[in-house]
Amino acid sequence: MYIKEICLEGFKSYASRTVVPGFDPYFNAITGLNGSGKSNILDSICFVLGITNLQQVRASNLQELVYKQGQAGITKATVSIVFDYSHSSVYDVKEIKLK
Repeated sequence: MYIKEICLEGFKSYASRTVVPGFDPYFNAITGLNGSGKSNILDSICFVLGITNLQQVRASNLQELVYKQGQAGITKATVSIVFDYSHSSVYDVKEIKLK
């Protein structure tokens, strides 16, 4: 099992729908300029997997996870992760999507 793609919309620095595809089953590196949203991709993974402490994603309340805290007309945030299960002998499904 591995992450196949992440879709973010309105989450932290990702105002418009952004799909991050092309994850490798074995090794991935997220690179980019300072302030380009690398940490927010990792925060989105933690969020979907069900973190219980918002400080782990550098937020003090849920509103801080919405792009510009809703001030830019964006009032909700969505994140989904598609997991690839195609190499699993345990499950009959090829993909699972968590939102």
